[in-house]
Amino acid sequence: MASSVQNSRISSPGYCACCRTCNMWCWKGFKWLPVSFIVSIITWSYYAYVIQLCIFTIQSTVQQWIYLVLYHILLIMFVWSYWKTIFAEIEPIPEKYKLPEAELEKMLSAESEDSQRTILENFAKDLPIVTRTMSGSIRYCNRCVLVKPDRAHHCSICARCVLKMDHHCPWVNNCVCFHNYKFFMLFLGYALLYCLFVMATCLPYFIRLWKMYEEYKHAHCDLILESGAYTKICVDMINGDFGTATSSGRYHIIFAFFVSLMFAISLGSLFGYHCYLVVNNRTTLEAFRAPMFRGGADKNGFSIGAFKNFKEVFGNSPNLWLVPVFTSFGDGMVYPTPREEEESESLLSSERWDRWGDRARPFDERESSSFDEL
Repeated sequence: MASSVQNSRISSPGYCACCRTCNMWCWKGFKWLPVSFIVSIITWSYYAYVIQLCIFTIQSTVQQWIYLVLYHILLIMFVWSYWKTIFAEIEPIPEKYKLPEAELEKMLSAESEDSQRTILENFAKDLPIVTRTMSGSIRYCNRCVLVKPDRAHHCSICARCVLKMDHHCPWVNNCVCFHNYKFFMLFLGYALLYCLFVMATCLPYFIRLWKMYEEYKHAHCDLILESGAYTKICVDMINGDFGTATSSGRYHIIFAFFVSLMFAISLGSLFGYHCYLVVNNRTTLEAFRAPMFRGGADKNGFSIGAFKNFKEVFGNSPNLWLVPVFTSFGDGMVYPTPREEEESESLLSSERWDRWGDRARPFDERESSSFDEL
């Protein structure tokens, strides 16, 4: 452990500041490519659906308005949730978890890992942490030089420790964690509804175009047109019963159907998996490796019941569950545990709260209601 701490203190090999700056901006630009791809897909789908389908293809004014109103509601909620997931402020780990310079020097000069473990234990004795490493020692990040709060992990892409880290998502260019997990769930849910709506409303026109194409091939219109001849039957098939939509416009509708179908399949599986994680109060990292407590690994160590787990992420007010505003409980550092775990770890014991003094409990909601109200 000492060597790893020392390595974190050694500066990187020096090279020109211009190269460092260039590499930094190139890396930042590269990380935005997946987001740019998603934005371009959304922009194109807006043109395909609103312009080509609703305006040029659909004949009924009532149907046009119904489709446009529903589409824009889903689009606004989808884009709003996506924006909040990307640009949510990921707050740093509080200073009280960071090792002071004096303690760090003791760590560097310690002769054994047992000595280092003792230093960390003494430093963390008043910190509200219940999880441990596989060896039973305090979870410590030698790159950020801090004791990790429960469920926090170091993100190598963001180069920092993140509270309740789920995973780093390249499609949002951000860590999915305590501060934006609700937004991420709403983003997946609204994106899935958006794709299903576009797919369902494009399906009748996709079927109609497919039937027209089959008739077109059956009448050998492709061979007739290749010879330079035109027949009324073939011209009528080319024009089709698609309003004022051009031939290219029809293919925009077809592509919109297939693209929405493809994304709906992938989003459906991803959204379903994260619903499972929410109900069981796990992160993606914890699903692959159960959190370690003093009594050993426990995959359900933070699960307090399906509905309470849900409200831990989405909050106490049903009116705000579907709105991308932050309503999650807690401060991202302290989490309630099942009754057995509370008794063994003394997470909510009076002695533990006495050490917090007059500070508001971590799960107080806007200084008015505690997590016990769940």
